[in-house]
Amino acid sequence: MHLNIKATDQHTYDAIVIGSGISGGWAAKELCEKGLKVLLLERGRNVEHVKDYTTANLNPWDFPHRLVNTEKDMEEDPIQGKAYDESSKHFFVRDKEHPYIQEKPFSWVRGYHVGGRSLTWGRQCYRLSDLDFEANAKDGHGVDWPVRYKDIAPWYDYVETFAGISGQAEGLPQLPDGQFLPPMEMNCVETHLKEKVREKFKDRLVTIARVANLTKGWNDRGPCQFRNLCHRGCPFGGYFSSNSATLPVAMATGNLTLRPFSTVSEIIYDKETKKAKGVRVIDTESKETTEYFARIIFLNASTIASASILLQSKSEVFPNGLGNNQDLVGRHLMDHHFKVGAMGEFKGYEDQYYKGRRPTGIYIPRFRNINDATRREDYIRGFGYQGYAEREAWNDAYAINGYGEDFKNEITKPGKWVMWMAAWGETLPYADNRITLDDNRKDAWGLPLVKINFEIKENEKAMRKDMQGSAVEMLEKAGFHNISGFDYDYIGGECVHEMGTVRMGLDPKTSVLNKWNQVHDVQNLFITDGSCMTSSATQNPSLTYMALTARACNYAAEEMKKQNL
Repeated sequence: MHLNIKATDQHTYDAIVIGSGISGGWAAKELCEKGLKVLLLERGRNVEHVKDYTTANLNPWDFPHRLVNTEKDMEEDPIQGKAYDESSKHFFVRDKEHPYIQEKPFSWVRGYHVGGRSLTWGRQCYRLSDLDFEANAKDGHGVDWPVRYKDIAPWYDYVETFAGISGQAEGLPQLPDGQFLPPMEMNCVETHLKEKVREKFKDRLVTIARVANLTKGWNDRGPCQFRNLCHRGCPFGGYFSSNSATLPVAMATGNLTLRPFSTVSEIIYDKETKKAKGVRVIDTESKETTEYFARIIFLNASTIASASILLQSKSEVFPNGLGNNQDLVGRHLMDHHFKVGAMGEFKGYEDQYYKGRRPTGIYIPRFRNINDATRREDYIRGFGYQGYAEREAWNDAYAINGYGEDFKNEITKPGKWVMWMAAWGETLPYADNRITLDDNRKDAWGLPLVKINFEIKENEKAMRKDMQGSAVEMLEKAGFHNISGFDYDYIGGECVHEMGTVRMGLDPKTSVLNKWNQVHDVQNLFITDGSCMTSSATQNPSLTYMALTARACNYAAEEMKKQNL
């Protein structure tokens, strides 16, 4: 590895990748393996696999506040503090140091360091299907995707085979099966729910979550130790991250130059060649500015940051931001709306427990608006459920009266079985859900603050009623009791699945990117992070970012060989 802390004399590379998270790590790996000299830019500090997972092996009592955020934490980090605990705080930005403007409430959760949010993501991995890729064209919301499932399926195979995804094949057309490692096991109450849902609902099924946690050793990583401490960084390489998987491969080629503390302020456009010729970088610590140049650029800074970099990149040809002459950059921001579902108690299986701390739960794939038989009149698109069953533990009962040995014995007995399930719903691509820049307010690096305007609308609100009601219904018919539905007033961004803002499409007048993730007007600039998404679907999106990235890198390398880039 060539760790380039200071600017080097050589500022020209074959490719520049902006951002080292899930998609940026994949871009670096793919391009380096194809023989390109790659500069990988990360605005935050370096994080070395294993060495810098400083809290990974600590016990709860090793932390001063026993993993509870303090009042000071919540005062200083009102957004990030909802996402971290005492063991993972160092993998999130400080809100006061990285402000933004909420025109409507929106939680922008970020991690500025090598690996980005690949160190703290939820790891659930599901393929999109043609139900998703064709949705916009069929119901008229948003623009048509320029790709279909057959275009992406080989690349899903490719990235799954490297990343390692455990899961169970189910044969559902709306949730295509993949290249799976052995699935994790459901516990007895989850299995009971699975059997009852199969019996009572012909259009639904319960399966184990498909997750980037390794159930066996894979590509010199893992297996998962069932500690469920993934957000601290995994020294065992038990789950996929840039740091454990893609970046070591990229570094091993000898073709990667990693430059942390590098904030990209602008992509430099050459009006003579009609290409992006490089990037302007502000050293995050010294605030010195340096320019780097390359034949191709992959912008993978994450949905909101990638759009803001384009908007900052103004020129005579693009006075409103690079690729933004149709006023589309920053629009159609999406997130999955969630925090709604139901929970219930189960009587029985008191003689059964479970082993370890499984890092995921169950999944109920989308069953609404699949076909005419499942069509709803009150909303379009759909949702899927995630959930788990567990026995209540001491921390659910510590408020009971008592003290001493009897009290200890009472609270350490396994408690009752509780099932929790919540839905993740699709948000439509609305043009007025967007980010813009405030040129009058600047951050510490002199860059305009991002303004975010986002809200769910009537379609999502109608869907939420069904998301709660269907969860209650399934628990009732499965024999649970003391069932309560919940809706915890979702705020945009809380799912940390933000996407859109630089969408793919067929027509340069209605989209920013083509089917190969190239900016229509700047053919050597590729964008494959969440900003490229044309619709949100219901599934966790990161696997799709990986597949689109690998596909775009392959195309870019081939076009470079042909001297087209």
